Amino acid sequence: MVDGKLHREFRFRDFVEAIGFMTSAALVIQEMDHHPEWFNVYQKVRVDLVTHSAGGVTATDVKLAIRLNELANRLTPA
Repeated sequence: MVDGKLHREFRFRDFVEAIGFMTSAALVIQEMDHHPEWFNVYQKVRVDLVTHSAGGVTATDVKLAIRLNELANRLTPA
């Protein structure tokens, strides 16, 4: 948690992989109708999740965080 938001910085091999993650994530985000605050610089994607209407983090934020983690793990296997 950073500033009352779920926070994660994903690192990918390069810019193309980072944008690929964002493109794939956009489909999940649209499906869930829950939109993150996110920012990309080269191979990094920073994601902050909070439900402004609820005044904090909700179960929906946690569910989206899990889905984004799963997606990132599939794109960048250990």
